[in-house]
Amino acid sequence: MVLLSFDIEEFDMPFEYGKEISFDEQIRISTEGSHTILDLLAKHGLKATFFSTVIFAKNAMPVIYRILSEGHELASHSYYHSEFKKEHLLESRLALEKLSGTTIKGYRMPRMMPVDEAEIRKAGYKYNSSVNPTWLPGRYNNRHISRTYFMQSGVLQLPASVSPISRFPLFWLSFHNLPLWFYSHLAKRTYQRDGYLNIYFHPWEFTDLQNKERFGFPGYVSKNSGTDMIQRMDKFMDWINKQGYLSSTITDFTEKLPRE
Repeated sequence: MVLLSFDIEEFDMPFEYGKEISFDEQIRISTEGSHTILDLLAKHGLKATFFSTVIFAKNAMPVIYRILSEGHELASHSYYHSEFKKEHLLESRLALEKLSGTTIKGYRMPRMMPVDEAEIRKAGYKYNSSVNPTWLPGRYNNRHISRTYFMQSGVLQLPASVSPISRFPLFWLSFHNLPLWFYSHLAKRTYQRDGYLNIYFHPWEFTDLQNKERFGFPGYVSKNSGTDMIQRMDKFMDWINKQGYLSSTITDFTEKLPRE
């Protein structure tokens, strides 16, 4: 099963590189990218999970309506993207449920930062997908964590996919920087070993990020963004179908798993 997920949020990443971007532009860019993603999913007949912040959802309701009407899953990406309090776990779930009229079962911490699993359970989530089980200097040091799903504190943990043995991360930056044939090769190896693939992206990747003066991004972030990213994802989704891999929302996948 291929689990495609997209973290839809205020596009605040330029702040990490010392650049300013207005709130309206943050929402506009992420909204544009989200519609592009939904168009690609519809073209290829694939299902996905969208982890949304409450702030983005409130300001992009047409995106939320499309997600639900087209058979995808809405999950929580906290209340804000750049501010976190323990209370936001429950508050974001309740707010998204009120906005969408659907039950929110999953959570992903912004920037895949650590989060207390007991608090995730108390906030009412069934699964958490907030771990990249690899080592990435300055960001992740999680090689000790299971590559594949496991239970912790009564919550099903679904780490992002990394390759067997080397634990090479298959997240969005790898998709941008590796040759597509090699990324697909690693994805296939991981799928064959684990029986599923859990990979994530962001809507702003599908817009042009090359303007360094505006965004401040290094080349490894802006590479293959915009039109190039759309074309790469189009080819990758076509590859998924040609492999005969089924796609699923994360909830549909996790609800079929045995519980300890």
